[in-house]
Amino acid sequence: MHQPSVLFVCLGNICRSPLAEAAFRKEAQRMGLAVTVDSAGTGNWHVGSAPDLRACAQALRCGVDIAAYRARQVSRADFTRFTHIFALDANNLADLRTLRPADATAHLGLLLDEVPGHEGQSVADPYYGGREDFAQTWDEVTRAAKALVARLQAVA
Repeated sequence: MHQPSVLFVCLGNICRSPLAEAAFRKEAQRMGLAVTVDSAGTGNWHVGSAPDLRACAQALRCGVDIAAYRARQVSRADFTRFTHIFALDANNLADLRTLRPADATAHLGLLLDEVPGHEGQSVADPYYGGREDFAQTWDEVTRAAKALVARLQAVA
C-alpha cells in the first residue's frame, strides 16, 4: 500500500479542520505513521487566513503550533491527490459529494464515523463559542485522529 494522505474539510478552514489536521498530525507522528495531511474549507472567504486565534490557543495548549497554517478552499484535484477526505459535518460532506469529480479516487466520509458510537455525528463547531467549545472540538478530533491512525496502521 502506498503512503496514505488525508484531507480534513470544514466550512471556512479556520477552526475545526485545522484542529483535526493538527490532532491527526500529532497522533500520526506519535505512532510513527508516515502520512501526508492537510485541511481545507468548502467556502472561500478565509482563503489565506491563519486559523482562528482561539483554535491556535487550543492547539498550543495541547502541544501543537498551528499559527503558520493558512486556510484554503478544497479543489477538485484534492479528490485524486488524497487517499482520504473527511468532512467535519454532514453539510460539508454533502458539499464534497457535489464537488466530487467522476475520476475521484479518495475515500470520502464523515470524520466521526471513525469513532465507534459516534457514527453520523458532526464535530462540534466552536466558532460562536468560547474556550470550552474549542476544547470540546479538540477532544472530538483527537479521538477521531487516534482511531484513524490505528485503522491506517492496521492496513499498512
